[in-house]
Amino acid sequence: MIPRLRHPALLAALLLLPITAEAQQRPQQPVAKPPATKPIEQQPAEPAAPPYEPQLLQLSEIMGSLAYLRTLCGGREAQDWRARMAALIEAEGRTPQRRDRLAAAFNRGFKAYSLTHRSCTEASQEASSRLAAEGEVLSRALAGRYGG
Repeated sequence: MIPRLRHPALLAALLLLPITAEAQQRPQQPVAKPPATKPIEQQPAEPAAPPYEPQLLQLSEIMGSLAYLRTLCGGREAQDWRARMAALIEAEGRTPQRRDRLAAAFNRGFKAYSLTHRSCTEASQEASSRLAAEGEVLSRALAGRYGG
């Protein structure tokens, strides 16, 4: 049985807006473990991630990239991207760990473009257009396959 998105209509409404260009990804640095002087509190086991988790994280990263680029270039919907991401986290963030992963992906996309685009240029606008198209394709695929 294929799992269903929790709120497919919300996902489609949030994400079927212009979005594309490949988001830059940075390898994550290993996190040092704290000293074992105190016992670590056991967190409840997180349920298995749904099969669409990688696509949802990619979409979150695209939304972060667009949040930066559209603001940089003065796009009329620039301020909407954070609200859309908050709605996505509300709809899909069933656990604190999952909410953190979605937010981290958004922040990764935002930061990746903030490191290389300091002013609105043709390249910034082209990246924004490509990201919008890529996000639209990805959101349609997610809604079509898992949205019911």
